[in-house]
Amino acid sequence: MGNSVSSEFTQLLAERKLMRMKSDKRLVLKEIEAAKSDLKDARESLDRHKFKWATIQGYYSMFHSARALLYSKDYREKSHYALLVAIRELFSDKLEHSLIRGFEDGMYLRQQADYGLKFSENGALDVAENAEQFLKKAIDILR
Repeated sequence: MGNSVSSEFTQLLAERKLMRMKSDKRLVLKEIEAAKSDLKDARESLDRHKFKWATIQGYYSMFHSARALLYSKDYREKSHYALLVAIRELFSDKLEHSLIRGFEDGMYLRQQADYGLKFSENGALDVAENAEQFLKKAIDILR
């Protein structure tokens, strides 16, 4: 993050949808473990042709990876959207645009699967692949 922050990031801070916190390495590690577990579950769901659950689990793997990154920067979020904005703001120099876009796409596909009961094998495969890449990159950044 440079010297200036986006107005969207500033607005989320003002609305307390993003908040400062004291970083705790245990919380960061807990989120990474949750991301690994959700990714494993997503793969198992794919193997069983449970594409709705694979989509949801894959997204939550990315969610927990993103949370670990956010916690490492002394912030916490109060919404999925706030997490996305914070990741864009704080990690655009370390995360490839394709990974951030994959997180955003996963968020959309998870909402469609969870609330609209719309999901597909291809969508589930994409989310799981993006989750794997996102987790690997998050671990690399956190080292």
